[in-house]
Amino acid sequence: MALHRGSSVRHRGEERPAFSVNPFYGAADPVSGMAAEPPRRRLPDGPMAPSAAYQFVHDELMLDGNARLNLATFVTTWMEPQAGTLMADCRDKNMIDKDEYPRTAELERRCVAMLARLWHAPDPDAVMGCSTTGSSEACMLAGMALKRRWAKRNPVRYPATAKPNLVMGSNVQVCWDKFCNFWEVEARQVPMEGDRFHLDPQAAADLCDENTIGVVTVLGSTFDGSYEPVAEVCGALDDLQERTGLDVPVHVDGASGAMVAPFLDTDLVWDFRLPRVSSINTSGHKYGLVYPGVGWALWRTTEDLPEDLVFRVNYLGGDMPTFALNFSRPGAQVAAQYYTFLRLGRDGFRAVQQNSRDVACSLAERIEALGDFTLLTRGDQLPVFAFTTAEGVDTFDVFDVSRRLRECGWLVPAYTFPPNREDLSVLRVVCRNGFSMDLSDLFMDDLRSVMPELRTQAKPLGRSASDATAFHH
Repeated sequence: MALHRGSSVRHRGEERPAFSVNPFYGAADPVSGMAAEPPRRRLPDGPMAPSAAYQFVHDELMLDGNARLNLATFVTTWMEPQAGTLMADCRDKNMIDKDEYPRTAELERRCVAMLARLWHAPDPDAVMGCSTTGSSEACMLAGMALKRRWAKRNPVRYPATAKPNLVMGSNVQVCWDKFCNFWEVEARQVPMEGDRFHLDPQAAADLCDENTIGVVTVLGSTFDGSYEPVAEVCGALDDLQERTGLDVPVHVDGASGAMVAPFLDTDLVWDFRLPRVSSINTSGHKYGLVYPGVGWALWRTTEDLPEDLVFRVNYLGGDMPTFALNFSRPGAQVAAQYYTFLRLGRDGFRAVQQNSRDVACSLAERIEALGDFTLLTRGDQLPVFAFTTAEGVDTFDVFDVSRRLRECGWLVPAYTFPPNREDLSVLRVVCRNGFSMDLSDLFMDDLRSVMPELRTQAKPLGRSASDATAFHH
């Protein structure tokens, strides 16, 4: 038996003593003959060898979860080695410095043009667009444009004292709540009801008034992977305009679906083919198949993006119009997006997204066949599906399942739905490129292996037992 002296418990904020570490990590201390571990919460007194610094950081990161087994995230976790090399080639380029890096700026311009045509812009050359750090920033920019357009329509009719509002479903991503909070816009949310887990078109129109800056529709809900009925929402707003004269624009938050529907759901009308759609965003780092972080925001015409929101700077050289929340940003992800567009083309994207959908649909069916779960969605829109425990299951809940799967290495989020379905707790599986049919087989093996013990529990351990590991939206 090992003999220990003193307490091994360390309180938050306490400095950990320097222990001896593997001498292979770097130059040995001349006194002890061993390399000493550097301090954790203050700068070390001197430098260390780059190989040693790398090894220290690398070893700590080994304690992170395996990104490929993370079925909670929508973010891309695998790219080809050539894409990684290309990103490394561009990691020192500042995206904002278009005069110094004109070819990187040109790649961004080409990506915007490709997306404009992919999303059926009536006049692709009239589309305004930019890259962002992700969909959250793109949504913020789109919201800002909606608010400024509303304020400019009629300054007398919409005075500074008027309170603008934005209509959306309660299933929107949290970035929309942030936008409304940060930019002082009233969030008018349509709650879920029964088996409807996203925006209801007529309910959205009923919430609109003269202070509504726009309606947000989501092409691929993060809660269950379903598409919102964008065309029906536009139709309800058309009727509203005929009755009241209110002209309310629509923004499509296509964080995931805008890079899935154009390839797999070509008959679905959701994009610039609908005249009421003024802007669209997507995440290049989700089903755009690029490592984080890159997003895209496009506006139908220059009129949809007020000129006074665009800043022009020349102190980096040249005249650079910019519309973004941050200034400095790496160009690597933009280069990787252009690489992916060139590498795959329409047929390649169609094949990749179809494979992800096939995996999702197959896995959903096999989970349903276990008899312990009820599917809410089946992965036939976004390659994403949500499920909950079947009626009559009383020995475990979704939080128990999430906790047990985490013990097997799988990160499967368990969470509750928003108003008015807070009573519904679900699990969600996101099938991305890189989550193959073989990996889904391994997932099913692990799910089946934990079920016997879950079925024989006395009762669900509940969310409190899973708080340390459960996913929170």
